Amino acid sequence: MILFPAIDLKDGKCVRLKLGEMDSATVYNESPSRQALAFERQGFSWLHVVDLNGAFEGQSVNGAAVEAILETTSNPVQLGGGIRTLVHIESWLEKGLARVILGTVAVRDPDLVKEACRRFPGQIAVGIDARGGKVAVEGWAEASQLGVVELAQRFEGAGVAAIIYTDIDRDGVLAGINWASTIALAEAVSIPVIASGGLASMEDIHRMTMPDAARLEGAISGRALYDGRIDPVAALAVLKGVS
Repeated sequence: MILFPAIDLKDGKCVRLKLGEMDSATVYNESPSRQALAFERQGFSWLHVVDLNGAFEGQSVNGAAVEAILETTSNPVQLGGGIRTLVHIESWLEKGLARVILGTVAVRDPDLVKEACRRFPGQIAVGIDARGGKVAVEGWAEASQLGVVELAQRFEGAGVAAIIYTDIDRDGVLAGINWASTIALAEAVSIPVIASGGLASMEDIHRMTMPDAARLEGAISGRALYDGRIDPVAALAVLKGVS
């Protein structure tokens, strides 16, 4: 069971949003690369990075910050936000990313996702961001009529390494993971699911160890780590050995 610390990038800085609103950003570190190194030293084994500007603009905007992170940390890094083409995917993987997260393009062009999985086995994740049970795209700015499970099942057998499921209504507000929806998704597909959005306290960490959460690959934590609501050492100790 993996706890993924999150670095969200806006204008080259490490920030957290509330409910996905760009104008609600709180800056937590002027240097994302130093934050990445801090997470590594705290004992985390992975890093989750999102280019927020890129998600809205449909292309990488914080590339320099991501490259600095890759140069600084030895931990594997997964990146989402504005990655929409095979060329872009290949470029990032060549720079050292462990996984690329495809969100909007998974809705707009699922065949591209499947082709990426064929070309880059084990390195393609799908990001499913939902508001009110419906998938949102373009940096959460647009809603679709597509259901979460419906989208996820389109990629069964395609070789997707993981699905990162974010409940936008809980993101950044420390309301707790939407465990019911997340576990329902994990039970509906064979693809590993990573929970995101709202992880708030050690209670959520302990919830990750419950039997019905065993299907999950892990969960992503952002604001609760930055605010000190979750102690990294204590959280990682709880999760140690949980399969």
